Amino acid sequence: MRYDKRNREFDIRTAIYPNANQTNDWSIRNDGLIEQAGFYGPGLGPNSEVLRFYIVDTVINKCWVNTDNGVSGLYGSVRPVPINGTVKVGFFHFKVGTLAERQNVINFLNTNVQVGNYVVMTNSPANPAVSFPTTWQADGPNSLYHLLKNNGFSKIDSLYRFIPFVFVYKKGTPGAVVEKVAANPSDILNESFHTIGNHLVGDITSDKFGPALQWNSLHWRGTTLETPTNDSVAVQVLGLDLNGNSTLLATVRPAVDTSLSWINAQTYPYIKLKMLNTDSVNATPNQLRYWRVNGTYIPEGAVAPNIVFAMKDTAEQGEIVDFKLAFKNISQTAFADSMKFNFIITDRSNVPHNIVLPKGKVLISGDTMVINYKIDTRNYPGLNTVFVDVNPAASQPEQYHFNNILYKNLFVKADNYNPLLDVTFDGVHILNKDIVAAKPHILVNLKDESRFLALSDTAYIKVQVRFPDGSLRNYSFGDSMRFTPANLSSGNNTATIDFLPSFSEEGEYELIVSGRDVVGNTAGAIDYHVTFTVITKAMISNLLNYPNPFTTSTAFVFTITGSEVPQNIRIQILTITGKVVREITKDELGPIHVGRNITEFKWDGTDMYGAKLANGVYLYRVLTNLNGKSLDKYKAEGDNTDKYFNKGYGKMVLIR
Repeated sequence: MRYDKRNREFDIRTAIYPNANQTNDWSIRNDGLIEQAGFYGPGLGPNSEVLRFYIVDTVINKCWVNTDNGVSGLYGSVRPVPINGTVKVGFFHFKVGTLAERQNVINFLNTNVQVGNYVVMTNSPANPAVSFPTTWQADGPNSLYHLLKNNGFSKIDSLYRFIPFVFVYKKGTPGAVVEKVAANPSDILNESFHTIGNHLVGDITSDKFGPALQWNSLHWRGTTLETPTNDSVAVQVLGLDLNGNSTLLATVRPAVDTSLSWINAQTYPYIKLKMLNTDSVNATPNQLRYWRVNGTYIPEGAVAPNIVFAMKDTAEQGEIVDFKLAFKNISQTAFADSMKFNFIITDRSNVPHNIVLPKGKVLISGDTMVINYKIDTRNYPGLNTVFVDVNPAASQPEQYHFNNILYKNLFVKADNYNPLLDVTFDGVHILNKDIVAAKPHILVNLKDESRFLALSDTAYIKVQVRFPDGSLRNYSFGDSMRFTPANLSSGNNTATIDFLPSFSEEGEYELIVSGRDVVGNTAGAIDYHVTFTVITKAMISNLLNYPNPFTTSTAFVFTITGSEVPQNIRIQILTITGKVVREITKDELGPIHVGRNITEFKWDGTDMYGAKLANGVYLYRVLTNLNGKSLDKYKAEGDNTDKYFNKGYGKMVLIR
């Protein structure tokens, strides 16, 4: 094996400040990479008379690097001190303002630069103060002017003003390699040339070794083609992780047999070797005979549904499906770490849902573990695919992976039924514009048929009230509104809201209630709306009996306003002579609420002893008491029932 020859491309860039102001505007690139770049260093002002030189060594195909001894640079050049972190020092700045300074440059070019090296000369980054190359002729026949012109700088006479230029020549070879003078001071020059040199450095990279459970040792052999040899040989050990990322772990030099037991095979299950060869004289790399890496085999496992597998094919939405799957170590080597899993449910819309499962145990040879997960199907209606991947992405070394995977379909019957919403005021289903108490007990029940998706969240019911002034108020759960979640164990999936508002303003209100179940099915196509009227003053309307006349029984109809029902209310039935034959108490009347009432009690025409009364006309009146006062009379707009009453007494007719 030998190194090839190759072209080396050099690019020079120069300008005059401030027409350019970036570090790389004064630079030399070697095969596209900036090797040296920068503006002035400390001690050089913008009016210093300076030339810049880059010296390219054709043996190593790199630029000389100027060094700083604290007083000056090499060969009497200006100190190469960078002015900031972006400067790549190494170039040579020589002052040329005096004869002695110019003679120093001549000595540098004639004595210090070897034959075959390239000399690259450019203008200083900023304008020189006084002299130009044309004035250097007065120094004599061996002046810097004559040296540069004799080496091919034919355009040197055009440097009578401050403009950028690039001049390149190869020492010992007549003529200019590059000769460029800008037309204007504002121009930025970018010129190129190439050299021919040997590759002096090369490498050989192996295929990857592994995967391994444990790395043991490295052995390699090679020979040199010359004696004495100028070869510099090293072997790099590169660790590869499961994603293929490479990390340099060690460089072996000069040992040919070395231990690799210190390498963590769980972190780096694969290894690559890279031989680095350098021969700066003969370009003949070391001849590799062989390299070997010794290690220990890694384990192997497989899913084992024949041992344990459980999962329903079909379920109802919201049902918990129990999933179980066995995984067995079928090799003679134990796994090194706890087992990882990928558990993914892909829904009917082909959207994957990653489920995080805890790690399993460390599997020794022949051991089995069971993957357990309870699938909550509430978010998976329709046809789903359950995917299980044990030891995903080679989380730890394993021989094969194809037998670590399971796919299984799970069909979930969607809950497409709407829940039922029921609203009562003080236990009554009111009609639009009914009168209700100023402090009603509004009971909201939301019932769903699902056996698995409990209505247990306050978000499923929303309550709003529109006030007489038109404002709409949203009610949240707190003092006036209490939420009771559904209890599936009772077999009744019903959530309840006890709403106890206080409406201090008289007028017409509107209650708006919306409900939905866990999966978003709404209770009806539109929200529940009902308007109601609040009258804060405690009153009672005329009391009517219905039917009238009656044969078997009659009930009583009346309306109560205010915030609460009277503590005492009774109905007296009298003969036309004024004798009380029957008194019906509040307890007998049954439930009474603020608003429109039709009593559950029905009078059957008997007296207080249960004896049947004779056919005929009877009188009745209502007696009330609230906080020690009787209720005023309530009369709604359009109410013409007064014609049936005489001084607070009504008439009823009993006909058997």
